[in-house]
Amino acid sequence: MKLVVGLGNPGKEYENTRHNVGFMVLDSFVTGFSLEKKFEAMIKKEKIGMEDVLFVKPLTYMNLSGNSVRKVMDYYHIMVTDILVIQDDLDLKFGYFKLKEKSSSGGHNGIKSIISSLNSQDFCRLKIGISHEKSISTIDYVLQKFSKSEMDYFKNHMLEFQNIILSFIQDGSSITMRKYNRKGESHE
Repeated sequence: MKLVVGLGNPGKEYENTRHNVGFMVLDSFVTGFSLEKKFEAMIKKEKIGMEDVLFVKPLTYMNLSGNSVRKVMDYYHIMVTDILVIQDDLDLKFGYFKLKEKSSSGGHNGIKSIISSLNSQDFCRLKIGISHEKSISTIDYVLQKFSKSEMDYFKNHMLEFQNIILSFIQDGSSITMRKYNRKGESHE
């Protein structure tokens, strides 16, 4: 079984904000999430090819995302290496993306929480660049809504993110990283 986690914050006030890229990408891939109170998350279970897949949007707010991920992982007996986390990344230019595994949090509080809860960095991440406007505090910047042109960019590139998710599910992290990382470096 594979686990695909989109990071974000629940609530209308956080919709279409930079920190909610993970939720946005998951919402473009699957619909019909249902609330699972025992996991503190919105979950959708699907079969893709021969693989059972859980799509999860933690409702614990970003800084406690690991609590929800751990509960799901334990309940379904999912291995850390079968997890893909979709996150925003301040250090990547807007629209760039990079797949990574076995690396530090890079200062991302949601990833810090997951690493701490799982006691491992061995999961795969799809890091989506949101840039960083240094004149604005980090908290204000990541909670800021995307501009219309930024939203249009994401809408026009969602298919690529969907293909990355599909590749992870069908081919695993190593093949997916080899296939997509070169492309991700050149996006703008």
